[in-house]
Amino acid sequence: MKHIGILAHSAEGSALCYLTMCHEGANRLGAHHHPDITMSVIAMGASMPAWEDGLLSDIEGTLATSVERLAASGCNFFVCPDNTAHLALEVGSGRLTLPGLHIADVVMAEAKRLGFHKIGILGTKWTTGEPMYFKAAERHGVEAVAPSTHDRNSINEVIFEELCRGIFTSEAREMHVRIIANFRDRGCDAVVLGCTEIPLLVSQADSPLPTLDSTRLLARHAVETALGEHPMPTWRGGPICHVECPGRKR
Repeated sequence: MKHIGILAHSAEGSALCYLTMCHEGANRLGAHHHPDITMSVIAMGASMPAWEDGLLSDIEGTLATSVERLAASGCNFFVCPDNTAHLALEVGSGRLTLPGLHIADVVMAEAKRLGFHKIGILGTKWTTGEPMYFKAAERHGVEAVAPSTHDRNSINEVIFEELCRGIFTSEAREMHVRIIANFRDRGCDAVVLGCTEIPLLVSQADSPLPTLDSTRLLARHAVETALGEHPMPTWRGGPICHVECPGRKR
């Protein structure tokens, strides 16, 4: 059984990822059992100025420090339960000392497996405004669409001012549901909860479309990988255009 490393960036999503791994492990291995898990987190606040200034290489260096810590603790591979952070990991400077799973590739592989064709993307202004998820969708033969600029900015504000601080309001939920309904009206047949905190705000029961929960999909895929149900990842940063990440087994 492999040792999983969690490269944490934002607190709420990383905690959800950890708990999902523990619960998935218990489902598969029995009560109170799961693969070994180690988490490393450098406070996201240290990277926020670099995010605003677009200094992805600086952010990658901070994330690489966490990966080094995970490698030193004996982890075999890492996951990063933060969609936006993958934009920095894609810089691909060669500083990552462990292979990892790319969250967008995991999510889009599942979208393809489930037979979805056109998928709305929720997330920060960086996740929805950069090509990462859209390239992943293309790789897996599905179409991805972004919110309007106004909605993208509104979601981003809620993520950083509320969700990342553990604040979940009915107003924020209603806004996300409205945006998901807009995706439905644009012909989407599913929506990616592409910020790892959004699943704590919007459940499948709330959503007008089927949801692809990036946090829980990543966590479950990591457990399956640790149990030998998927090949070990080989991605060590850089663009994901050549990464192979098969969909979840059943």
